[in-house]
Amino acid sequence: MLRQLLRRFLRPQARLLALVVALQLVATLASLYLPSLNADIIDQGIALGDTPRILELGAIMLAITGVQIVCSVAANYAGARVAMSFGRDLRAAVFHRVGEFSARELSRFGAPSLITRTTNDVQQVQTVVMMGCTMLVLSPIMCVGGIVMALREDGSLAWLLAIAVPLLAGAVVAIMSRMVPQFRRMQPLIDTVNRVLREQITGVRVIRAFVRERAEAARFEHANGDLTETALRIGRLQALMFPTVMFVFNASSVAVLWFGAHQIADGTLAIGSMTAFLAYLVQILMAVMMVTFMAVMLPRAAACSERIVEVLDTEPSVRAPDQPVTLVEPTGVVELRDVEYRYPGAELPVLRGISFVARPGQVTAIIGSTGSGKTTLLDLIARLIDPTRGEVRLDGVDARMLALDAVWSCIGLVPQRAFLFSGTVASNLRYGDPAATDEQLWAALAAAQARDFVEAMPRRLDTPIGQGGTNVSGGQRQRLSIARALLRRPRVFLFDDAFSALDVATEARLRAALAERTRAATVIVVAQRVSSIVDADQILVLDDGEIVGQGKHGELLASCPTYAEIVASQRDAAVAA
Repeated sequence: MLRQLLRRFLRPQARLLALVVALQLVATLASLYLPSLNADIIDQGIALGDTPRILELGAIMLAITGVQIVCSVAANYAGARVAMSFGRDLRAAVFHRVGEFSARELSRFGAPSLITRTTNDVQQVQTVVMMGCTMLVLSPIMCVGGIVMALREDGSLAWLLAIAVPLLAGAVVAIMSRMVPQFRRMQPLIDTVNRVLREQITGVRVIRAFVRERAEAARFEHANGDLTETALRIGRLQALMFPTVMFVFNASSVAVLWFGAHQIADGTLAIGSMTAFLAYLVQILMAVMMVTFMAVMLPRAAACSERIVEVLDTEPSVRAPDQPVTLVEPTGVVELRDVEYRYPGAELPVLRGISFVARPGQVTAIIGSTGSGKTTLLDLIARLIDPTRGEVRLDGVDARMLALDAVWSCIGLVPQRAFLFSGTVASNLRYGDPAATDEQLWAALAAAQARDFVEAMPRRLDTPIGQGGTNVSGGQRQRLSIARALLRRPRVFLFDDAFSALDVATEARLRAALAERTRAATVIVVAQRVSSIVDADQILVLDDGEIVGQGKHGELLASCPTYAEIVASQRDAAVAA
């Protein structure tokens, strides 16, 4: 998976990556030539007392060192550009793919996991690319070149290389094989911590109201403890790796000095050659050490890449057609024909046999008990999900044959849980119409019965709104969401229990104002209160995913026992209150 990601997202950076390799090659070759020059200074200059030769070789070393520094700095800069561009493109790809997901895919992954995959997981892979442009490119060149240059200085000590390098590589592989499963386990544990923390921050009022602080603290401690234990196991393996590397490193250096000293005493090895061999051995083992650094990071990056590829390879269930049909002048006629929807893995469909027509200038109301499928039905009309059987038609055309933007531009949705974005009142309203003037904003607020409380805010339209609208009440959120939908001026309005947080008087004024603003549009309303829908042109009664009654209020009272029961229960509740 990691290779697949690298191949796909590094291809646009191929030229810059080639420049990194070329610069690292020059810098490494310069680094490899320096010990040989140092050996010549010892053997040809210091040993013979030839000062001009020392100065000549020293000048050459300084020039080569300058080339090495320039190339190293340029390679690191280019490598950083490659890594940052890779991370930018990968994050953008994940973001756009998540933006295409329907409610089905979003519920499958969950918001905390998608956030972690877009941020933490991408960061891990990006770090590997950054280190790879420096260490991974440099290490093979230095290792192979160091072996060649070391053998050139003295082949009699080659057996030390044959022992030290495989021994170090074997130790690294043995430790890595234990780290990979732990890294794969670690990323889902990060998801769990994010999910628990997000739930606790969002639901802090509920936690305090039910005095569940200790229970929630214990739940977080459990999730955090699992992550900590896994991180500790990885940390212990990492702690074992570096002493192992240093042990082989130091033992090899001692062996070179021991056996090299004997050869110098026998006159078969020059002091400069032994010094150069030791320097090359250090470079070879340093290359292996750099690979060790990469070996620590690669398992986690591999686990992260699997999670990223899982998101990128997930095809959204709601997709635009290859050759979409174009609606020249949409009118907003919504028709459902024998629609069924079944959640993935569910034994029974949540909706079945749904058929009705909603026309412009009419109000279609949907009522039913909790869990009867009302919100799912609106999601199907808005094409947030697609039916598993049947058709949802817009102006006589199957919605699956229309471009997604064409469907969504015809619809103004006020969801059951009104959501506002961080920003200002004005910026939230302009989600409906980015070009709306202040006068249009105030007109929409007036129709939504929100003008009074917005005028009372310190900065009016420029008043800051917290993420999710946490600094306004539930009723204010609903009215701002309704104003946002009105600014869109769609052909179809979908109100998903959008008046539940309003008092009866405010709701009555709001419905009267909406009747004027939505007169030419198709209006579909999901409601819990019968008083909200008594004047609807048609009422659909849902029970256990089926339409058990369809008609006006008076007709349903006489013909639909389920509707009559709902009306009676609400009347009794009102009398008791």
